[in-house]
Amino acid sequence: MRIVFVFILLLFSVTVNAENIKPFTSDGCSSFPDGTFDHKELWLSCCTAHDYAYWQGGTYEERLVADKELHQCVSKTGEPQIAKLMLAGVRVGGSPYFPTSFRWGYGWSYPRWYNVLTEAERKQIKSIKNDT
Repeated sequence: MRIVFVFILLLFSVTVNAENIKPFTSDGCSSFPDGTFDHKELWLSCCTAHDYAYWQGGTYEERLVADKELHQCVSKTGEPQIAKLMLAGVRVGGSPYFPTSFRWGYGWSYPRWYNVLTEAERKQIKSIKNDT
């Protein structure tokens, strides 16, 4: 019984911590180059937009959309093979189950998993976006 009580307290503390999102940060294309040798930031804006979606988090379906948008954006730079490679990388490495700085929902305290953003969370995200 004591273990159940401790588990409930831990679960509650994780939920409380997840109520405030950290300020948006982007590491560009994470451990991947931001562009080519000739154009060093060719697809950096694609990665920054992708980071913004990952920072917010949300549902599994929203993550799929964000990853497909990254693929399309990088493809439009004239690098469809790089886009495929990046898509494979984010699908494998961007899971919310890994405690990384680039996981899905990294703006929230870990663990966040896949969750529908509440209206209060969306307002919080919007207010941070308007501050920048």
